[in-house]
Amino acid sequence: MATGLALTSAAQTAAPARPAAAAATTPAGPTKIAVIAFQVAVGQTNEFQRNFADLQKKWEPKRQELKKLSDDVDASTKSLQTQGATLSDAERANRAKQIDDKKKQLDRSAEDAQNDFQQEMQNLYSGTASKVYDVLSTYAQQNGFTLVLDVAGQQTPILYAVPAMDITKPVIDAYNVKSGVPAPPQAAPSAPAPAGQTPRPAAPKPAAPKVN
Repeated sequence: MATGLALTSAAQTAAPARPAAAAATTPAGPTKIAVIAFQVAVGQTNEFQRNFADLQKKWEPKRQELKKLSDDVDASTKSLQTQGATLSDAERANRAKQIDDKKKQLDRSAEDAQNDFQQEMQNLYSGTASKVYDVLSTYAQQNGFTLVLDVAGQQTPILYAVPAMDITKPVIDAYNVKSGVPAPPQAAPSAPAPAGQTPRPAAPKPAAPKVN
């Protein structure tokens, strides 16, 4: 029986709302456009990677608990299948009920753990995303960009963008400098600039702890 703690993709979490007043302060002149894979930028900051690693460590005991319960269900099921022919009807029914009760307990525990993990993951992403947006806003103003489009947004109709327009990595670097958080050991590489025909880089999906 496969159960586990599924990681909610950062792509399902909305980026911070853009200030409505921004349009009113846009300077006159030629439009200078940039693109960013915003969710990728959030997920590949040193701070997010560090905090996500801490979150995984926090949930490791629960993962082990669920794995132990899953292994117990599997072992009991195999034992019943092997010994079923030698048992009385009453004993078979009793053991089958015990297994069913364990399965229900496992399903409830796994669902509760998954919901709690997803909530913490969403909070982690949202908190980091808000701060990354502040850095993005400052970076765009300092470099004279009048429009920044999110190529990772599901509703962004961008079919092509030259790599030179992509500011994902510069924003990640600027955020890392501002946060002062060093790169964690074996950290994932910074987000590459999307190639010409790669319109929507997927948000990072660090492996969630699973129980097999």
